[in-house]
Amino acid sequence: MTWLFDSHIHLSDSAYLPEIDFILTQMDSLKIKACCVSMNYENSLSTLSLSKKNDLVLPFIGIHPECSNDNDLEKINNLIELNQNSISGIGEIGLDPTYCKNKDDTQRQIHVFESLLSSAEKFHKPVSIHSRKSLDDIFEIMTSYDTKHALLHWFDGSKKQLQKAMDMDFFVSFGPVMIYANDKQSLLSKADESKILVETDGPVRFSRCFEMKSGQISFIPSVIFCASKVLEKTFDDMSCLLEQNTKRYLGI
Repeated sequence: MTWLFDSHIHLSDSAYLPEIDFILTQMDSLKIKACCVSMNYENSLSTLSLSKKNDLVLPFIGIHPECSNDNDLEKINNLIELNQNSISGIGEIGLDPTYCKNKDDTQRQIHVFESLLSSAEKFHKPVSIHSRKSLDDIFEIMTSYDTKHALLHWFDGSKKQLQKAMDMDFFVSFGPVMIYANDKQSLLSKADESKILVETDGPVRFSRCFEMKSGQISFIPSVIFCASKVLEKTFDDMSCLLEQNTKRYLGI
């Protein structure tokens, strides 16, 4: 049996709380497992709690660059060490100048990112990386770290940057935007097939055919179907490829 995977979703976000039991039932029905990423220490605790409720939830704990000034770093690193045998990965981590007001903010982001990358290497965990407007900086930093189990989630770079990511052995993921965005379909077609994953990044909202609805894990079959058409594969073959890729990313 082929399992589908959402490689990056914030299932422990409060937006999902009112319907989480339905979502978990839906995941079981659709045979979807979810890499549930976290934003900060408190959210990481919620992610761990959710994963204990249902083994279809694969817990990733970390500090999003938006939250890098929350002084959670020591607590998160301790949480990673205490839960090293039960977490699936570390994330969402990365860089984003959108959240930086000055050089101190930038340096803090870099410090948090590098510290969590070090924890990931120490405990042999994959990482889910946020790289909005910061891909070149990510590439430079990651030359000092293992990229074999690193995902550039929601890849939004140029074709040249995509080739750089492939050369550095990153995984890249594509989400619901790909269904209606020709540029994302073009990027997908240029990616190494063995490095492609799919995601929703819910509860982010999506326009066009999704009518500004929050990302739902039930969108995953549609994303896979779109990818299968772009890469000229059957849905089943695309699903099998994505399962193999995701398991390799997760190290399972």
